[in-house]
Amino acid sequence: MALGTKLLFTVAAAGLAAAGLSGHATSPAMAAEKTINGASCFPMGHPVTKPYQDVLAEINKRGKGVLQVKLVGGAPAIGSPFTLTQKVARGAYDIVGCTEAYFGNVIPEAPVLRFGEHSWSDLRKNGAIGYVSKLLDEKNLHYVGRYWTFGPFHLWLKNPISKPDLKGLNLRVAPVYTAFFKALGATVQQASTSQVYTLMENGTVQGYGWPAAGWVPPWAKVTGYRVDPGFYDASLHLLLNKSTWNGLSKAQRDLISNITYEFEAKAGIGTAKLTAIMKAQDAFRAKAGMKIITFKGADRKKYLDTAREAGWKEVIDRSPKHGPALKKLFTK
Repeated sequence: MALGTKLLFTVAAAGLAAAGLSGHATSPAMAAEKTINGASCFPMGHPVTKPYQDVLAEINKRGKGVLQVKLVGGAPAIGSPFTLTQKVARGAYDIVGCTEAYFGNVIPEAPVLRFGEHSWSDLRKNGAIGYVSKLLDEKNLHYVGRYWTFGPFHLWLKNPISKPDLKGLNLRVAPVYTAFFKALGATVQQASTSQVYTLMENGTVQGYGWPAAGWVPPWAKVTGYRVDPGFYDASLHLLLNKSTWNGLSKAQRDLISNITYEFEAKAGIGTAKLTAIMKAQDAFRAKAGMKIITFKGADRKKYLDTAREAGWKEVIDRSPKHGPALKKLFTK
């Protein structure tokens, strides 16, 4: 071997060894693995947090060598749920799982994500989801998708009512149904989910809104009735800091998107998984002695019309530019 050739070979071998590419080689994918920090808008261990943890677990499982998500914690331990998406937009966290009720202070149009009257796939096709995504993008947030829904919301009460009239009732609310309950005459107060049991037990509130699934079992002890029909859609959404998203490789972005879309396709009213969950929870509540109040005919129409009108009025009042356009896309 000529001296020049031998020297070249020696230098190349040393370079490979230094780069970890000789002996026990490290794959390019392993070298490129990135870890981002996640936050939940709900407490760790809470039923509403589990679907988010399922999404992250799948990302971490399939993302070995590509992308990992470290779940830092959930609200309120790491801050108010109403501030988490704002913190994500500022870069304090990279990814968040949240109901749109908690990012209405980021974009006033957020509630439209619970008002959809089309399937989620149709909302993607007709540009509705794209419209909301653009509004979030302007706030430094990248919208990925809806990874789960707990079905429709319901009004839950200590004592029965005979018609859609909530005068004289003080109800625990979240932004989701505040306008609706007030339109039916209720007085309202916001409180964390951890306070619902105590507020119902001591009579401070006589009812609350909550989705059909994602039930908190102890609440059955202080809740006597569910009001039907349900209204809106208790959906959960995945968002990333826009700069974080733009800094990911195509493989990393595809990993997050594809898994979220898979979850999205399995979420929704009528899907096998949600149907089974709701059936099991209905059986649990019935065994606990809870009864169902069902509005029919004119009362049913008034109830649902009020929910629709109050919700959209609130959005359009807050966003006269985008609200009407979004209503055309989200409603039939």
